[in-house]
Amino acid sequence: MTNARRVFTALTILIGFSSILASEERIVLTLDESIRLALQQNPMYMAEKAKEAGASASVREAVAGFFPSLNAQGTDILDKKVFSITFPSLFPGMNPMTVKMDFTRTYALALNFSLPLYAGGRLMSGYRTANYNLESTREGIRQAKQETVFDVKKAFYGYLLARKLVEVTQEALDLAEKHRTNVQQLFDVGMASKFDLLRSEVAAANLKPQVIRARNGLNTAELGLKTLLGLDLKQAVEVRGELTFKAVEADTDASVAKALTLRPELSQLNYQKMMAAEMLKMARAAYLPTLGVGGQYNYWSNVLNLGRGNWDSYYTFTLVLNVPIFNGFLHQAKTAEAEAVLKQLEYTQKGLQAKVRLDVHTAILDLGQARESLQSLEKNVEEAVESVRIAELNFQEGMATDLDVSSVRVALSEARTNYTQALFDYAVALAALEKAVGLGGDSPE
Repeated sequence: MTNARRVFTALTILIGFSSILASEERIVLTLDESIRLALQQNPMYMAEKAKEAGASASVREAVAGFFPSLNAQGTDILDKKVFSITFPSLFPGMNPMTVKMDFTRTYALALNFSLPLYAGGRLMSGYRTANYNLESTREGIRQAKQETVFDVKKAFYGYLLARKLVEVTQEALDLAEKHRTNVQQLFDVGMASKFDLLRSEVAAANLKPQVIRARNGLNTAELGLKTLLGLDLKQAVEVRGELTFKAVEADTDASVAKALTLRPELSQLNYQKMMAAEMLKMARAAYLPTLGVGGQYNYWSNVLNLGRGNWDSYYTFTLVLNVPIFNGFLHQAKTAEAEAVLKQLEYTQKGLQAKVRLDVHTAILDLGQARESLQSLEKNVEEAVESVRIAELNFQEGMATDLDVSSVRVALSEARTNYTQALFDYAVALAALEKAVGLGGDSPE
């Protein structure tokens, strides 16, 4: 093997190892990093965000209606009929005279232009409608952003909850294993019965499936979080964070007032109402006349030769006035349709405002309930830890049974599980309140 070939083989192996290491590189996920990745890679949010380009194009399309249009046209007449006129003979006995007259040209080039001068407000209403649609689309994107942020928070907190439950169940199993070992030692010296030993072994064995389920729940939570962030399911991640308590006091009236200002659904509906009002203007403008100016410049010839003498030219300017008189009551129908849509949106707005108020009140109640549950459960954990310590000491001294130890151990596991669940509920309730108020996205917090 030559030196060049050895170098090439070594580089190939090195590149292969580099790609493997790169694929196995672990991504550190904090809550902020998770939100950032979701807003960059979540397919559903990116699909919603892509709508803005279409709405912007509609605005440019509406603007184009104010400008003149210019078109070039070329024609080649493939077949035509020449007019023939027969004149009677001026002299007796002679044949009549037939003359062929060609009023067309085989080849023609034309430039046409038109410019609207007055359209009854249709062009301006169309432009405003396109602008309102763009703003409505942006509010829809902001709503999708807030929903994505909330979903990420919920999934992130769900992973932290699943990870903590693994710790709780593993701790319960470790305590059961430790107790079984103590019972075994006491049984060996005749201080514990066979029944106590069997009971401790069964209790430890029953906890192993719980640990397995908790670990499976953690894996499921990790896959869900990766999917939401747009990551490959095989991508190694390290989630950093803890479920903590952050005391928040929410004023109901202030929160409702803020929600009625910040919620993107309300802003989006307001833009839709303005669009409907412009559509009504356009329907009513159909009763008005339109005025436009146009022109045409023509070159034509019977010979396809660009020589100067072969082509004739002429131009025309036209002023076009179009006055609607009768169209089968179409204008009345379109006006009634636009009025109905506007009325429907007004009722929808009232209903949505009521729903926003309900969302805020419900979120504040859920937050208060989660806070009270969390504060009461925190003390339960401290008491359960102390109960396990006392029960273990009493059992070793013969002052407690194995059933007593098992009971307080189960109580500790339940207390830790309930406390962790309460932390999760409080964090999700706080995120739900932020979403209900309209915070997140591009809204000022």
